Amino acid sequence: MLSLTPGILFMFAVGGVLLYLAIGKEYEPTLLLPIGFGVLLGNLPNSPLNHEGGMLYILNEFGIQTELFPLFIFIGIGAMMDFRPLLSQPLFALLGAAGQLGIFATLILATMLGFPLNQAASIAVIGAIDGPTSIYVTSLLAPELLAAIAVTAYSYMSLVPIIQPPIMRLLTTQKERRIRMPYAPRPVPRVAVISFPIIVTILVGLLVPESAPLVATLMLGSLLKESGVVPQLTKSAENELTNISTLFLGLTIGSLMQAETFLQLQTLYILLLGLAAFVLDTVAGLFFGKLLSMATGGKVNPLVGAAGISAFPMSGRLVQKVAQEEDFTNHVLMHAMGANTAGQLGSVIAGGVLLALVTQILG
Repeated sequence: MLSLTPGILFMFAVGGVLLYLAIGKEYEPTLLLPIGFGVLLGNLPNSPLNHEGGMLYILNEFGIQTELFPLFIFIGIGAMMDFRPLLSQPLFALLGAAGQLGIFATLILATMLGFPLNQAASIAVIGAIDGPTSIYVTSLLAPELLAAIAVTAYSYMSLVPIIQPPIMRLLTTQKERRIRMPYAPRPVPRVAVISFPIIVTILVGLLVPESAPLVATLMLGSLLKESGVVPQLTKSAENELTNISTLFLGLTIGSLMQAETFLQLQTLYILLLGLAAFVLDTVAGLFFGKLLSMATGGKVNPLVGAAGISAFPMSGRLVQKVAQEEDFTNHVLMHAMGANTAGQLGSVIAGGVLLALVTQILG
């Protein structure tokens, strides 16, 4: 007998809103469209799709429980990234580190609100604004929160152009936003560009082993691209592998947003704490940008600090947009991309640090 409870009807409405945002408003359609449709599928009463042997059940077992989908996506992200702006200006690695401070502040806040450490760490990593990292960490630490955290992380990824610019304008002066940063990069030898992903993988794997899967897949994508000898693999990583993984990931995460588990007060707390982590990361990056500006005698535009989160390349482009609102001839994009790539790398390391911290404390 067909049973449509108020909770199921509400989740159908949630799925409809996500589909509207994806199709009508074009907010991160690659992510929100499959998630929205997955919500509809996941809440169909008695659907074999969600039961053992069904498509969504198999996708969850294969790609989410094993963490494969996030790792596949990181190979594609690495293949799209260019670390030359960071390698030519390594100072911006500090901005990538500063852009993760909100994660640890939110970790403390979530534990103060009564969340167990494993759940608090999973919620805090939303601040990285990196869906695959959030899914990877949560699937290991707090799988019961996976749907709420994944949807929150991807929702805030789509809202980066709405949330970040007002914070940038509020915390910087017009004079600071007009600071010019002429881009005269130091040449980066090809051997350095190729060696970078290899060295980073080894160092992070030794120092923060919990980050190794995320960093290794990101660096593998970079090595495919920079080696120049496997263009077909690079293209496949950028396109087919990333697109298929994103499609299946979105459908599966959406299907986990079922009324009986998703419609809880805890979900609201996750949304609010995730927003707090995002805002605090942006604020920390901007303040550190201000410190660098003062330390260099006004040679660094503080806006660049806002790109220290890992919403690559969206956050870097937003910095350029806000800077050009004050002076259309001011070009800080390459500097922002240096901070943005550092933020992407910093977020996966921060995720590994959280995994290590929780593992050591909880045994």
